[in-house]
Amino acid sequence: MAVSSTSRLEIAPMIDSGTLLAFAGAVLLLFLSPGPNMMFVLSHGIAHGSRGGLAAAFGIVVADIVLTVLTATGVTALIAALPAAFDVLRVAGALYLLWLALQAIRSKGQLKLSSGANIPTLEIFRRALLNSLLNPKALLFFMLFLPQFASAARGSVGLQLLTLGFVLTAISLAFHSSLGVFSGVIGHWLTRYPRTARVQSWFLASVMVLLALRLMLLEHPN
Repeated sequence: MAVSSTSRLEIAPMIDSGTLLAFAGAVLLLFLSPGPNMMFVLSHGIAHGSRGGLAAAFGIVVADIVLTVLTATGVTALIAALPAAFDVLRVAGALYLLWLALQAIRSKGQLKLSSGANIPTLEIFRRALLNSLLNPKALLFFMLFLPQFASAARGSVGLQLLTLGFVLTAISLAFHSSLGVFSGVIGHWLTRYPRTARVQSWFLASVMVLLALRLMLLEHPN
């Protein structure tokens, strides 16, 4: 009597460890390069202390999660393909950053940690979240960078993009949180010198203006 046999199914992981390590290394190198998120966290940490830096960091992390989901579902590609949508995001993001700059200037040097004029932590979190989501370059980054490490031969591309996005988010959390605490220490040190409060206000405003100009000069990819 013949005995039927079934072949063993070898299920390989969708993303191998080598690819994940290469992806994590590339992400870390990108984070170490000065960019808008780094400047956003640094400026808010210096202006509002560690709580401000951490709030900004968590806002960026939540935005990373949202952008990961949008990339995996193809929404980022759709937005990037529509010049009008791309321009609306670009202009809206720039105007929002200019508004933040105006708010910093109007604080009149009241950004000292000891001052009762501190912006609520939730507000800083919301600022960072909106700043990231209104940045079309962030959409382009997720749309162009993550797929480079995904392959249809390894299974669902959508699930691979989700995996890569969450790895990026974990690295983002560690990096930007550390940056937020570090910048907060600098901000706390500056509060020992009362005259620096006005400098902190103008520094924050200057960073927001520069980021706004950076967005306005961003061109739609051909």
